[in-house]
Amino acid sequence: MRVVLAEDLFLLRDGLVRMLEAYDFEILAAVESGPELTRAFADLEPDVAIVDVRLPPSHTDEGLQCALAARRARPGLPVLVLSQHVEQLYARELLADGTGGVGYLLKDRVFDAEQFIDAVRRVAGGGTAMDPQVIQQLLSRRARDEPLGGLTPRELEVMKLMAQGRSNAAIAERLVVTERAIAKHTSNIFAKLGLPVSDDDNRRVLAVLAHLDRG
Repeated sequence: MRVVLAEDLFLLRDGLVRMLEAYDFEILAAVESGPELTRAFADLEPDVAIVDVRLPPSHTDEGLQCALAARRARPGLPVLVLSQHVEQLYARELLADGTGGVGYLLKDRVFDAEQFIDAVRRVAGGGTAMDPQVIQQLLSRRARDEPLGGLTPRELEVMKLMAQGRSNAAIAERLVVTERAIAKHTSNIFAKLGLPVSDDDNRRVLAVLAHLDRG
């Protein structure tokens, strides 16, 4: 799997390169600035991009804007964003086209290599990998506008896990309940939110995220 990586801190960038290579990823480019990232996207065809939000020269949202431009040029380009903070605007921009292949992780909440590599592979495969704190922020924002369809506390819990990209089986294992119980909860969630029911994990995740992003 071919990767373009953008991170301005040398030690972190070098560490990510070494870790990815240890898991048999091919690093096409490891850059430290927005202009370099733009050139990498223009010259290369990565299977996935791992991008820090803030890159030189602006140190604002340079990395994200480069990634968004690349996704406009190549719809569906998988992008995993790394950030120090939950910034709703960035998450919303990334999710706006609803095509999947997106992730938003907080750097200080990635606790081991397996967790990170799983997120990279999930995004590269067209899925989602959203940090729970990002989901919580989107939920909180949505709740200010409406009561989220009258979801019960358990349904909200299931919805958060669903939005992270987890399957019914994974949610059932996490909550120590049967998969049948989770299927019932997800059906209730979709009905209350007026979303189309889907058996495809990625489509239902995108439906939930699109609902959270409205307004």
